[in-house]
Amino acid sequence: MALPTTSTSVTFPAGATTGESRVLAAPVLPDGRSALIVAQTPFHPLDHTWPDQPADTGTVRVGGVELAVVDCVTAAVGPDGTFAVAEEIPVRRGDETWAWLALHVVEGGAGDPADLIGATAELVVDAERRARLSAAHTSCHILAFALNAVLAPRWRKEVRTDSLGRPDFDNLAITRSRMDESGSRDDYRIGKSLRKKGFTSEGLDADLPGVRDEVEALLAQWLKTDADVRIEVPDPALTARRVWHCGLPDGDAHIPCGGSHLGRLGELRSLAVDLTMDADGGLVATTRPERA
Repeated sequence: MALPTTSTSVTFPAGATTGESRVLAAPVLPDGRSALIVAQTPFHPLDHTWPDQPADTGTVRVGGVELAVVDCVTAAVGPDGTFAVAEEIPVRRGDETWAWLALHVVEGGAGDPADLIGATAELVVDAERRARLSAAHTSCHILAFALNAVLAPRWRKEVRTDSLGRPDFDNLAITRSRMDESGSRDDYRIGKSLRKKGFTSEGLDADLPGVRDEVEALLAQWLKTDADVRIEVPDPALTARRVWHCGLPDGDAHIPCGGSHLGRLGELRSLAVDLTMDADGGLVATTRPERA
């Protein structure tokens, strides 16, 4: 089967949840599932290198048939025709010699999905699920900036700063980030390396209730501003380096991000935060956003 040699264009960074595009290929994945590849999609696929935001789900209607899109994963085609999916991709994400593709994993319908190649597909993302995931992702980012601000006094040395000029605890300590429809969870390692960089961890466990209260208070102030949220998109390719921006009172908060987001902070009524220490002495930060 001929596979595309041009990367999939994506429209989800602008908030799109529907679109039409020609079916380019219908590969069978190594696990036996069927997938469709289109030229342009509103679906957000799981990023195999930093799988923080789950893939979109929804439907695709093509050739009089409606199929359920139960997953959306990243794949790549090499210059020699090598086809690799997710963790099996052997090169760095965005390698310009490879084509980067969104695979819409489909179920339902009758017949061979390969018969749909060349037809125009109507792609429809589950918009409510996307909105919940976008709320979780936006919450995760503003939490990071609030956490950086509140923990700033704990740094004894100069370190890398975030876009607001504060010590970037989030970037320096994060090991894992995950979102679901109810919120987000970020795991931070507070070990010897971070302490050598100048972070003071003594007494953090006992101080966590106060840290949480300060973080929540700052987040509540930011939500009241109804600040604009936007995604800087250099080009429509799936692996383009996109940047999340939010106009907070202290300046333009920005961070590289490949996910989907709300359009304004006013779309959140409130944002609850929980901070705990794990068994290894790391910090676990969770958010539970309530949409307006």
